[in-house]
Amino acid sequence: MNIYSRPWGTLSSGETATLYTLVNDNGMTVEITDFGGTIISIKTADRNGKMTDVVLGYDSVADYENADGYLGALVGRVGNRIGGASFELDGETYALYANDGNNTLHGGLKSYSYVIWKAEPAVTEAGATLTLTHFSPDGDEGFPGNLKIKVTYVLNNDNALSIRYEAATDKATPVNLTNHAYFNMGGNASGTVFGQVLWLDAESYVAGDKELIPVAIKAVDGTPFDFREAKAIGRDFFADCEDLHLAGGYDHCFNFTNWKDCKSGGEVKLRAVACDPVTGRKMEMYTNQPCVQFYSANFLKNPNFPLRGGLHQTTQTGFCLETQSMPDSIHHQGDEGFTNGVLRPGEIYDYTTVYKFSAE
Repeated sequence: MNIYSRPWGTLSSGETATLYTLVNDNGMTVEITDFGGTIISIKTADRNGKMTDVVLGYDSVADYENADGYLGALVGRVGNRIGGASFELDGETYALYANDGNNTLHGGLKSYSYVIWKAEPAVTEAGATLTLTHFSPDGDEGFPGNLKIKVTYVLNNDNALSIRYEAATDKATPVNLTNHAYFNMGGNASGTVFGQVLWLDAESYVAGDKELIPVAIKAVDGTPFDFREAKAIGRDFFADCEDLHLAGGYDHCFNFTNWKDCKSGGEVKLRAVACDPVTGRKMEMYTNQPCVQFYSANFLKNPNFPLRGGLHQTTQTGFCLETQSMPDSIHHQGDEGFTNGVLRPGEIYDYTTVYKFSAE
């Protein structure tokens, strides 16, 4: 096990980004930069032992600073959408930046995806470890409360990459931290993910309006959103389904079976499995979060920012499994059908997601 670092370019602010490479004893590598806490690369073996990068990304830190899509980045203070770019909490109204039509997406204008995090690399008993910390002051992007955040990445010899999110506040505030990696189990240059197979332990999903703001929670039974029996991502992608049409594909929060039992610091359970029949690569996802945003890269089509190696951005060439609470939860406080998106003083936000890789 080891972890290496090197300078990785200069931002428009004049700050220098650093790239960290985590290596395990099997030769698996994970590259993460302190700019946005972004996962740049995950190289893992197929059934024949061939190492290939299974996440989408860019060639330079400048592209990560200027492009859209949040490829591989940590997102917050609130990942996903807040309707109307404002909310009321404890009698006060907070105005946010509308960066997604009328709404706030992934934290606002300059979210955690676009800051340099303080990084501490180490090799521990757990594995090659990168601990990132960030202080988000009261009023940052319009959110209340001073928020202290720690995100710990660990790569171990079981080929598992764990991400632990911890946060504490001195004033009630919405918090929903996640990572926005785009996976392609066939390799980042292998084309669409339609033939890749996905299983999700999810009994319901959050249906949205044309701006993808929640309007209802629906059972997955009898819909293209039922992945409780593993199926190809593309099998029902073009089904005659209004919820799919509104989002341009899958861009929905899936609510895990018995999601109400999930809690901060709780048990981490197997909730998703994705595999590529061609290469044999498999990724198991474990988490103690109540939900996951399954996104099929419906907006990955910016011609101005080619992906790593000069590849053109093309929709559905990756998928995201962003563990989190439900979108727009702040507007459903007290609603038994929704997650609680508010962190209060004295409480600890402590959620972990593990992506474990293998081949068969």
